[in-house]
Amino acid sequence: MKRKMVWVLLTMVLGGLSSVDAAEQRFTSPDGKISVVVNDNDGRPQYQVALDGTSFVEASPLGVKLNCIDLTEGLTLKNGDVTTVRDAYQLKTIKQSHVSYEATEAVCQFEKNGRRVMDVIFRVSNRDVAYSYHIYPVRNTFAAVIQEERSGFVLPEGSTTFLCPQSKPMTGFARTAPSYETSYSLDEAVGKNGWGEGYTFPCLFKVNQGRGGWVLISETGNDGSYVGCRLLNERDNRYCIGFPQEGEMNGFGSSSVSVSLPFQTPWRTITVGETLAPVVETTVATDLVKPKYKASREYTYGKGSWSWIIGMDGSCNFEEQKRYIDFSAAMGYRSVLVDALWDQQIGYEKMAELARYGREKGVGLFLWYNSNGSWNDAPQSPRGKMDKSGVRRQEMRWMQQQGILGIKVDFFGSDKQQMMQLYEDILTDANDFGLQVIFHGCTLPRGWERMFPNYVASEAVLASENLHFGQGACDAEARNACIHPLVRNTVGSMDFGGSALNKRYNADNKSGTIRRTSDVFALATAVLFQSSVQHFALAPNNLTDAPDWAIGFMKDVPTTWDEVRFIDGYPGRYVLMARRSGDKWYLAGINAESAPLKKTIALPMFDAKAPLTVYQDDKTLNGSVKTISRNHKQITVTIPANGGLVIVGDKM
Repeated sequence: MKRKMVWVLLTMVLGGLSSVDAAEQRFTSPDGKISVVVNDNDGRPQYQVALDGTSFVEASPLGVKLNCIDLTEGLTLKNGDVTTVRDAYQLKTIKQSHVSYEATEAVCQFEKNGRRVMDVIFRVSNRDVAYSYHIYPVRNTFAAVIQEERSGFVLPEGSTTFLCPQSKPMTGFARTAPSYETSYSLDEAVGKNGWGEGYTFPCLFKVNQGRGGWVLISETGNDGSYVGCRLLNERDNRYCIGFPQEGEMNGFGSSSVSVSLPFQTPWRTITVGETLAPVVETTVATDLVKPKYKASREYTYGKGSWSWIIGMDGSCNFEEQKRYIDFSAAMGYRSVLVDALWDQQIGYEKMAELARYGREKGVGLFLWYNSNGSWNDAPQSPRGKMDKSGVRRQEMRWMQQQGILGIKVDFFGSDKQQMMQLYEDILTDANDFGLQVIFHGCTLPRGWERMFPNYVASEAVLASENLHFGQGACDAEARNACIHPLVRNTVGSMDFGGSALNKRYNADNKSGTIRRTSDVFALATAVLFQSSVQHFALAPNNLTDAPDWAIGFMKDVPTTWDEVRFIDGYPGRYVLMARRSGDKWYLAGINAESAPLKKTIALPMFDAKAPLTVYQDDKTLNGSVKTISRNHKQITVTIPANGGLVIVGDKM
């Protein structure tokens, strides 16, 4: 009866979705709340998504254009199978370590001239809608080029946007753009197209302003067999998938996709909710993909230090890196990230010595590399080591011999198929030598935590280095930090490199840009920003000049999590979230609004009989820690502007 009522409501909502003669297929999520209708609309396939009978994505186009056939028009829908799919998997590197996935799978079969040419495969879970195209061979044609996707997303009228504009190609530092490091625009009306190049994924929309609701659009499963895509605004509230910009990689390479038929495309994902909870808690990016190879060894995760964020290029010398190894050892950290120019300022022989010194202290190393190739002008070295297989594997063999933990590869600046293949090749080769991989100056990860077992995280965000480069970034730190847990970090691990306890971004802690946020804020972002390996912006001087309670927290805070819960928040204003690691919950909050944020927070996840440890700021951003003994079913807190909150306690 409940499902019948959903279809009645859906029919009323969709109104004129279908022409009289259009064939259509209808299906719902396992709980019946999310409804999808697909039809052929007089030969032009389209779909619509509703939640509890309210439209969240209006009639939107489907289809792809190939050089051998146009699969956007002249199509007839033939109803296919609707089944339930289930999966269960464990993954240490995402926000939920044990995932049980259930979804309705609907195969919408499309014919052209009486022949089956394409299936649109939908997966609908209780918070996500995803679809992928399965394209059949065209008679004797197996080699094909996908020239365009007509995948569209029509948002309800009056929707507002929370989007990160795509950079124009071959701009920015050393012509390395797009590097996915631009500032979000918040609460803007639909109808804009960023800086003329669309937006980077994921893309968040607030819909149905009267009733309230959220839509997050992204993609997953993209690897060397496809391109990385962006979201373009066609007009008004109509958005569509865009392939890479022609000018990326200095104009080299194609923006289209070379495929061998039959072929299945990556997934378009749509997460919907009346609140931001489904957006924050979704695992759709990893639900829809499978591992591409087995891990060559058991990879481990944890915290590390990083001199470059405070000391810049000059800190990349032998003695300073020894000092940071000692610092990591004192903090109980697993690693040190040695950044750019180490090959010149330390050298391979001394780096081997540094790695031996680290092993004696129980600290491993991550080494920085330029992605190199001919696609940008970035001068930082090591160069010419990652873009060709033979040289890359020789370098990785040397790293394996030195006991190096992993690499950080920077400056990619394209989503073309050739560059997506380079990401995959680096990951695959690195696994052969037991190396973990972090990417910077790079595209969004798209299910890579599950696809590539040695993948750790990607930057793909306006990250901590900008706090060193300009006071404006420091002034906007709280605003930006209130965006990332609700948008960027919802679909993939984010290597931000933050949580500084220096008052100034300089090695002397007396000059340079000024940190506007509190020490408790720094602790909170260590929880809010998710990555299984975290190289924090702490410095050796913090052992003596930072509060003991802050250092103690940063020694103990986990980097891998078992569960996440959205508590409250609004992009750019404030965030309250909780993460669980083992038997402990960490509830973290930050405030970017000018006025203090006062909230009464229910604490059902905490054991009411066990003590809570509360890190909190006063109105002058002076932090302190206290213990609440018992009977804490809820707590009323006030977070000042640029301040933070962390509550730690045993799980219920």
